[in-house]
Amino acid sequence: QLQASGGGLVQAGGSLRLSCAISGRTFSRLAMGWFRQVSGKEREFVAVTRSGSTYYGDSVKGRFTISKDNARNTVYLQMNSLKPEDTAVYSCAADRFQSGNYYSSSTYHYWGQGTLVTVSS
Repeated sequence: QLQASGGGLVQAGGSLRLSCAISGRTFSRLAMGWFRQVSGKEREFVAVTRSGSTYYGDSVKGRFTISKDNARNTVYLQMNSLKPEDTAVYSCAADRFQSGNYYSSSTYHYWGQGTLVTVSS
């Protein structure tokens, strides 16, 4: 199971850190990603960490940082310089094989419930 937390309301320019804890899996062998979704729109790739590398969606590059703590079985998403367009439900996901198109939600096998991030202007 994946459990995401850390969402909330923040002003534009502010920061938030999301956390996603995973249980029941060998965490170090998983690729861990974050996606976000706005109601009525498709799920958007945000970031992933896999095989020692990190990748980001174009809209968050330079502002968001994904990190993984294998000792705590937790992945984090540090979000800085937040913009109103970052408002969405953020979900974490895990990929068992660390392969495939990391930007595609269909690559991931396990999903946590979303956490709402609201950025006010």
